[in-house]
Amino acid sequence: MGFSVDAAPWVGALARVELTVTDADTAQSLGSGDVPVLGTPKLLALAEAATVGALARRLPPGLTTVGTRVELEHRAATPIGGRVTVEARLAKADGRKLVFELVARDGRQVIAEGRVERMIVDRHRFLEKAQEQPPAAS
Repeated sequence: MGFSVDAAPWVGALARVELTVTDADTAQSLGSGDVPVLGTPKLLALAEAATVGALARRLPPGLTTVGTRVELEHRAATPIGGRVTVEARLAKADGRKLVFELVARDGRQVIAEGRVERMIVDRHRFLEKAQEQPPAAS
């Protein structure tokens, strides 16, 4: 591994990301459905961006986090023009494993809740290892 980080003091760190839904953000445009409302893949991208933001100023140089697991319950539709806020809070730090709880709201209601797990990695070693992977067979 080559590094040690105590992420326990970061528990409670949070970040918010906001989006006004456009046609490009819809299930129809993203290929995840055929309706013009916020697509789950875009909601997931917002959730991950919030988790990254929560640690943006905390990680030592050379380290980053990568997503390893997601649980997302997308409960309500948000139409084009709707404003979505996703908040991620670091709920648990266990060695290199970080667990975030997230809530997404559209101003009227909670539209989604979930958890995102991320792992702290050495950026250089992670990318080096990724390059070592053989190309997929065609």
